[in-house]
Amino acid sequence: MYSKNDVAISVHDIHKEFVLPQHRNTTLKQTAVNIVKKNHKVTQKVLDGISFDIKKGEFFGIVGKNGSGKSTLLKLLAGIYTPGSGSIQINGRLIPFIELGVGFSPELSGRDNVYLNAALLGFTRKETDFIYDEIVEFAELEAHMDKKLKNYSSGMQVRLAFSIAIKAKSDILIFDEVLAVGDEAFQKKCMDVFKEYRRSSQTVVLVTHSMESVRSLCTRALMLEDGKIVSMGSVDEVADAYQESNLVESVTSVKPSSAQYSGNYISMEGCNPIYRVNDTMDIRVMWPNQLRVNKVGIAIVGLNDEYIFGSNTGKTEMRDNNINYKTRLSLGPGQYKLTIALTDSDGNEIERAEDIARFAIRDDFNTEAGGVTRLEYQYYTRHSK
Repeated sequence: MYSKNDVAISVHDIHKEFVLPQHRNTTLKQTAVNIVKKNHKVTQKVLDGISFDIKKGEFFGIVGKNGSGKSTLLKLLAGIYTPGSGSIQINGRLIPFIELGVGFSPELSGRDNVYLNAALLGFTRKETDFIYDEIVEFAELEAHMDKKLKNYSSGMQVRLAFSIAIKAKSDILIFDEVLAVGDEAFQKKCMDVFKEYRRSSQTVVLVTHSMESVRSLCTRALMLEDGKIVSMGSVDEVADAYQESNLVESVTSVKPSSAQYSGNYISMEGCNPIYRVNDTMDIRVMWPNQLRVNKVGIAIVGLNDEYIFGSNTGKTEMRDNNINYKTRLSLGPGQYKLTIALTDSDGNEIERAEDIARFAIRDDFNTEAGGVTRLEYQYYTRHSK
């Protein structure tokens, strides 16, 4: 257990709501009418009872899908918003980089914007003189510093803003999606900066959609969903929860999460939206009593219609109007779909239900094996005597 002196940020039972008007007043007439009508407003709950601590020296990740409350939480930490209820305690100086380039002037040159932005971060002109060449070199903009900022591309502006930001000295730094700036080579430079932050025990709060960054940089993380913390702790645990949530959403947006299907004759239940490698799938296929089914065939197909595996009941006698199908999913990570077909005793197809359900195999980052399948394997050596 750690003491209060070890805590950089303490968030306790934070609630935040926004009041949204239902009607927008664009004319004096609309304003007058809506006053008489008592324009109704809707309250949107953005954060609902958020509590966590960030220790000094931690590289703390915050993840979540769009609309989960991440941006609102960051603005609360930065002091831009005030909470509706609850408390936030910041122990030390905090500098937020929520939107890189805020404070830039498009009519000023790149050089003047460096001095302007550095001043906003608390640098004196003499201190900025000392780091100016390093900022320009890191941003790779040596030939453009005397041009007006409005003539920069958006990528150039973000690179300049990030290069200034990393020179800031503060107890706590907050970054929002900054690892997406620039090309691949520049992103590598950014990653090297963050790795140095971690080595030097700089307290950093990083919001990102990149689970690779979370796993490689962060020491701990949390995941927000609908304004609540749904996972907090080890980076692997949180990254897994985030990826599983996205997989569930992508699968169930096409097929219902219950994976139930009812066609002209075929009904099916029991397919989960998410499995791990080598999990067992156990589903049930049903059809009407009056139907004379001789065989049931089931195939697993890739999203691009690659035929992965198929089987049928063969000589199994169909005594009931249903049958269970169980298989070990020795498949690589990805999304798959099921096809089910019924045939009669003459070999005629009664019904074929393609894409009856979809499921995903989680990526558990097993770097020792790849490909579509996950066959059992063993490496061994033969010692001669």
